[in-house]
Amino acid sequence: MTEWIVNIMTSLGYLGIGLLMFLENLFPPIPSELIMPLAGFTAAQGKLNIVGAIAAGVIGTVIGALPWYYAGKFLGEERLRGWADKYGKWITITGKDIDRSKHWFDKHGVKAVLLCRMVPGVRTLISLPAGIGDMHVVPFLIYSTVGTILWVGLLTAAGYILGDHYQIVEEYLAPVSKIVLAALVIGLIIVIIRRRQRR
Repeated sequence: MTEWIVNIMTSLGYLGIGLLMFLENLFPPIPSELIMPLAGFTAAQGKLNIVGAIAAGVIGTVIGALPWYYAGKFLGEERLRGWADKYGKWITITGKDIDRSKHWFDKHGVKAVLLCRMVPGVRTLISLPAGIGDMHVVPFLIYSTVGTILWVGLLTAAGYILGDHYQIVEEYLAPVSKIVLAALVIGLIIVIIRRRQRR
C-alpha cells in the first residue's frame, strides 16, 4: 500500500494528497497516518509547500466525510447497521462500530465531531451518527474542518520534522490509536453504568 500511496502523491502532487485523504474517509483501511507524514516529508524535500499539503489533506478529508454524513441522514441507523454487518468487512466497519460512534455522538453532541476527527479508528465513523442525529450540515462541516486541520497539521508536521523516517509516525500511532480507542470505549461504558445506577 505504501508504494501505491507514494506513486499517487508523486504523480498528482496536491491533487493526489486530496484524493488519498478523500479515499481514506470512504475506506478506513487507507491510513492517514501514512499519507500525511509522507506529504510532510515530500514538503521537507522542497517538492511541495507544507501549507498547500495540509490544505489539500484537509479539503480531501472534509469532502470525504460528506458521503458518510448523508448516508446516516438518508439511510438511517437500522439500515446502516444491517449493511455494515453484511458487507462492512470489506472496509472494516461493523454494526458494533456504528453503535459505538452513535453512543459517542449522543453523549458529546457536536463536540464529538470535533474530537473524533483527531482519533484514529473513529474519525470516519463519527460522520454517520452526525447524519443519523440530523445535525445541520454547516456546523458539521465547521467542526469537521477544525478537527481535521489539527489532525492533518500534526501528521504533516511530524513527517516534515522526521524526514525520511516519516513512517515512524504510523508505527507509533498504531498502538497509541488502539489505546485511545480502548480508553474511549471504557469511558463510555463507565458513563452508561453510572447513568443506569442513578436511574
